[in-house]
Formats: sequence, structure tokens, C-alpha cells
Amino acid sequence: MASKSKIAKFHKKPKFSTRFRNRCRICGRPRGFYRRFGLCRICIRKLADQGMIPGLMKASW
Repeated sequence: MASKSKIAKFHKKPKFSTRFRNRCRICGRPRGFYRRFGLCRICIRKLADQGMIPGLMKASW
């Protein structure tokens, strides 16, 4: 319930612009956010492993 309320709060317009927090589009995670994709690091990894993000693949060497 707490995470749902945080996500609902995120969709509201903040009173001050500095209170804006970037969040993952899928899970709502505020940390480890990649602006280029609009996702957190965990969701990027899941989608990259599945081949859902074009041009992005898991590194292996």
C-alpha cells in the first residue's frame, strides 16, 4: 500500500519544482533511474535480457 500511495503522489504536480523525483515507469522505483530510458536499473536489465530494448544487450566478456 505504501508504494502505491508513493506512485499516486508522484503523478500529482509538486508544490515546488525541486520536489520532483524521477521514477521508473514500470515499478515506480526512485533510485537507479536512467533518464534515457525512463526506467530503473533493475527494469532495464530485465527488458534487455528479454531483448525488449533495441540496441541494448547485456555485456559479456
